[in-house]
Amino acid sequence: MAYALCFLLFMIGLYCAVVKKNMVKIVLGIMIMEYAVNLFLIMLGYVNGGVAPIIDRAAYDVQTHAIAPQFLKTSVDPLPQALVLTSIVISLGSLALMISICIRTYAKYGTFDITEIRRLRG
Repeated sequence: MAYALCFLLFMIGLYCAVVKKNMVKIVLGIMIMEYAVNLFLIMLGYVNGGVAPIIDRAAYDVQTHAIAPQFLKTSVDPLPQALVLTSIVISLGSLALMISICIRTYAKYGTFDITEIRRLRG
């Protein structure tokens, strides 16, 4: 069910990016798509009842380490979290670029509407 909600969030962002005519709304749609992908990657990293790759099963002893079984049940894979952190940094850079393009376009044409900008082409 949660994966379907990620897909729904991605489709909402795709709708905004494709259908809307305002440049700011297009940027918001792209950012919603990026956040949906990040959420999906974080959800893929959850290990339900498995063993995280940072723990070795041979080194694990139930009698001497009472907290280890609870940790093993609730641990997650750290690799998707690292990838999402990298993705967040990249998305902030792309957001800054898209917003600067919107600002420069508004300064030149006086509108955020892409249909008006296309009509002004000459």
